[in-house]
Amino acid sequence: MIRAVYFDLGGVILRTEYQAPREHLAARLNMEYEDLVKLVFNSPSGRKASVGEISDQQHWANVMRKLHLPTSEIDSVRDEFFAGDILDRELLDFTHSLRPQYKIGLISNAWSDLRDFIVRQGFDDAFDAMVISAEVGVVKPEARIYRVALEKLGVAPEEAVFLDDFFENVEGAQQVGMHAIHFREPDQALMELKQLLDG
Repeated sequence: MIRAVYFDLGGVILRTEYQAPREHLAARLNMEYEDLVKLVFNSPSGRKASVGEISDQQHWANVMRKLHLPTSEIDSVRDEFFAGDILDRELLDFTHSLRPQYKIGLISNAWSDLRDFIVRQGFDDAFDAMVISAEVGVVKPEARIYRVALEKLGVAPEEAVFLDDFFENVEGAQQVGMHAIHFREPDQALMELKQLLDG
C-alpha cells in the first residue's frame, strides 16, 4: 500500500514553459542555448553547487567569470535565465488534496538557495519533508538520496512512489525498491499516479 508520494521540483512542479527569455539571454551573450544551460546546470561548478560543496552565490560568481561579466550583473542574468519558469499551481493543489491520506515529499537535485525559494513562493506547506541535494550532499540517481527521503517520512521503499522528469532518476528510485513514474506532462503523470494509488 502506498503511504507516501514524492515529487521532483524542476521539470515537474516548476517547469521551463517559455524558452524565449533564455534564448534571448544566450543570443545576447553570443552563445548557443544548450551551451548556456550546460554552463548553469551541468558544469563542474553546477555539480559542486548541487552537492553543497559551494553555495549558489559562489556558483553564479563562477558562471559570471566564464561569461566574462561582472558579479554585479548576477541578479539580472539569473532572473533572465529563469524568467520562463512557471510554477504549476494546479499540481501543487493536487499535492494538497493528497495530504490527508498520504505523506508528501520533495526530492530535488538543487542548490543551497532552493529551500528559501520555496518558502518565498509560499508552497513549503505542500510537503511533509524536503530533501534537497545541496543540503544532504548527494544527488539523484544515487541510492542514498532516496533512502534519506524515505527515512524522513518513515516509510518503506515499497510504500512510496516518486515522480521525476529524468528517466535515470526514475530508475534510481526503482532500484531502491520505490514505485516510480516518469513525468512527461502533468495529465499523463497524474493519471498514472491515480491508477497506482487506486490500485
